[in-house]
Amino acid sequence: MNWFRRVPKPDYMQTFSGVQYWPAAPRVQDVRIIDIAHHLSMLCRFTGACRFFYSVAEHSVLVSQIVPPEHALCGLLHDATEAYTNDINKPLKRSLPDYQNIEALNWTVIADKFGLPWEMPEQVHAADYAMLRTEQVRLMPYCEHTEAWGKDAHPSVTIQCLSPMNAETQFLERFYELTRGHGQALVFPNRPIVPLRDAVFA
Repeated sequence: MNWFRRVPKPDYMQTFSGVQYWPAAPRVQDVRIIDIAHHLSMLCRFTGACRFFYSVAEHSVLVSQIVPPEHALCGLLHDATEAYTNDINKPLKRSLPDYQNIEALNWTVIADKFGLPWEMPEQVHAADYAMLRTEQVRLMPYCEHTEAWGKDAHPSVTIQCLSPMNAETQFLERFYELTRGHGQALVFPNRPIVPLRDAVFA
């Protein structure tokens, strides 16, 4: 049986904001920060295997806080592709080369949207790994690997296990802090001030 049957014509998904987004043929103009924030806030890390709900959005904010400041926005958006491709666990992801290619394609579009490099900085990879180990120690059931994981955990991170709504708000506030202002409104060149709850990065 051919498990990797090609779809002859790409299809779209509807995002939280109502955009038609084509994951296999993404376009910069379809990427919206409100969609990324909302979708990631509804995704649980570790495909739900942690003891409490813990969103990819909260994870992303924490990564952005422990990387060097010049890489903070990249840290915040390092998992933004998962807003459109979902959070696939790494053991399965390694067996899905087509998925990895599509994920990379979506990253280039997101990177272009927000002025980020196509190649993820090593500092972001390092922070992501430190958060992975921290989360495994604090949120996963104890196992034979827990003590070893703890050696690579970040010593001063506070994991709150926020609700999706609060995680989404925190993600958007962090985005705004890193891009323009002080967390009350999103302001873009030649555009009016828009209340945070109504903002769409289009």
